[in-house]
Amino acid sequence: MNSKHPETLLNADAFTAESDFSDYNNYFEARPLQDLLEWGLATFGEKLVQVTSFGATGMVILDHLVKLNPGMRVVTVDTGFLFEETYALIEEIQRHYPLEIEVRRSRLTPKVQSRIYRPELWQANPDLCCHVRKVVPLTEVLLGCEAWITGLRRDQAKTRAGLPLITWDAKYGLVKLNPLAGWSRGQVWRYILEHKVPYNPLHDQGYGSIGCHHCTHPTSTTADERSGRWQGLQKVECGIHL
Repeated sequence: MNSKHPETLLNADAFTAESDFSDYNNYFEARPLQDLLEWGLATFGEKLVQVTSFGATGMVILDHLVKLNPGMRVVTVDTGFLFEETYALIEEIQRHYPLEIEVRRSRLTPKVQSRIYRPELWQANPDLCCHVRKVVPLTEVLLGCEAWITGLRRDQAKTRAGLPLITWDAKYGLVKLNPLAGWSRGQVWRYILEHKVPYNPLHDQGYGSIGCHHCTHPTSTTADERSGRWQGLQKVECGIHL
């Protein structure tokens, strides 16, 4: 990239699994969040989508995106097992911001899943449950997209410690943007409180990371936000980002 601004060089059609994003990552590490989001919008246009479960980080990104592009495509995957507080937050977000959230679901209802596999699949085979209810619907969302935005941060878990801002997502075959990878938990919450951004009230009850109600628990381990997910199991990711 040398000294040229990345906006003068990037062409979405040129990105492949062999693309080297190191120069872009180095550039945006020293730039504010808005710069990376503006670049993403300019580079990928309607082929860019934010996928979020409306966790704290996702809400910070959403708050920025709505100001930059009110028509931004925002998608959430409803597993059918979300907390009532999460469903209420989705409604609040749609009242608060000028956008229409696209809700995607598994083709299998929870009842059908129970018949095909077994009742309480999340206990017997949580990886399969996550695959059916999260990964498959997300794969359908990302078809035809050139890039997607996530709310991953490096300090959320050891599995995310080396997270780049921009990378190639081999699982889905497109560019993956992690705009707040370098932010801390404290930075995220300062922004939310200062800008009065809506958030899930379960965070005030000790939930660091919020997913399905039967696989999510409060945690006092602030150094590992995801320690309340799948407690007692050797599982730290739902499969979307693996």
